[in-house]
Amino acid sequence: MLEQIAALLVELAETEAHLADPDVISDTDRLQAAGRRYKELEAVLAVGRPLQQASDDLLAARELLDLSEGDDREMFRAEVVSLEAEIARLEEEFRALLLPTDPNDGRNVIVEIRGAEGGEEANLFARDLFNMYQAFATIHGWSTELLESNDSDMGGFSYVMFMAKGEDAWTRLKYEGGVHRVQRVPATESQGRVHTSSATVSVLPEADEIDVQIDDNDLQVDVYRASGPGGQSVNTTDSAVRITHRPTGLVVSMQDEKSQLQNKTKALRVLRSRLLQVEQERQQAEVSEARRGQIGGGGRSEKIRTYNFKENRLTDHRISLTLHKLDRILAGDLEEVTDSLLADERTRQLAEGLDGGS
Repeated sequence: MLEQIAALLVELAETEAHLADPDVISDTDRLQAAGRRYKELEAVLAVGRPLQQASDDLLAARELLDLSEGDDREMFRAEVVSLEAEIARLEEEFRALLLPTDPNDGRNVIVEIRGAEGGEEANLFARDLFNMYQAFATIHGWSTELLESNDSDMGGFSYVMFMAKGEDAWTRLKYEGGVHRVQRVPATESQGRVHTSSATVSVLPEADEIDVQIDDNDLQVDVYRASGPGGQSVNTTDSAVRITHRPTGLVVSMQDEKSQLQNKTKALRVLRSRLLQVEQERQQAEVSEARRGQIGGGGRSEKIRTYNFKENRLTDHRISLTLHKLDRILAGDLEEVTDSLLADERTRQLAEGLDGGS
């Protein structure tokens, strides 16, 4: 590990020099990449430097122990034991920090929410989830942009899509993909009975033109008049856009903007992100079947989370986490949930690393 720390210190110095290079400063992409790498290295070395120092101190303490006698010998023996325990703790932290990072960390996120089983109650729950994520974004200082929405008759969403823009947006939201189940007395229920409904959430990393190249010849672009609830026309011009990617069959529609060009631009952003996800899932499947966890289409029936209003309870079934503060979570207090999911992923990565090294 000491060799790794030394190599990281050299890389940190080189990265610091790049950040001061006029050529890098003038190139936004290179500057951002160097800045991200500098922060990553500083985080690892915040543990690496104390580990390096503790290792040096242990060598010195052992030498003094060999040379000492009487009370001094006991003092140095205790120091050796203390340093060995400290080094073991720091080594565990250091190994965790060296785990591979998610290639999508730092990207903006596109979140799609659909009312699923439960009719209008599912659509109302979809709006609750949308409001929860908006509040979570505000707490973290992210900005959000509404990309597309279909309002339901009672003020819910049959479908809504938005973008969250922030440095750790992907890191915090990537676990939200899947089926979310709600148990409560619906607004439409006159007998006071608890019903179970669900909404699906899909989480996509935003892709840019560098990540995904799209050939215009592969696209079929259709334009039509935007429509509102019940199918009534909300525009007198053909401003809505539907783009079909012929090689994959992926279809993206946009109608929220009044301008056809704006709707097409938004649709291409979403299409690019979906194509990136398809490619990343293909690569992940080749590496390990066990890591195919991200949701994206309609065939994912396994629930990831239950929201029980009567008990004020949230249960995340993937990690057997139960919290009795559903009211606070729906108000945006998702921190404990996402922290637990992050910790679980890190534990599994460490276990896989140990298995692979044995």
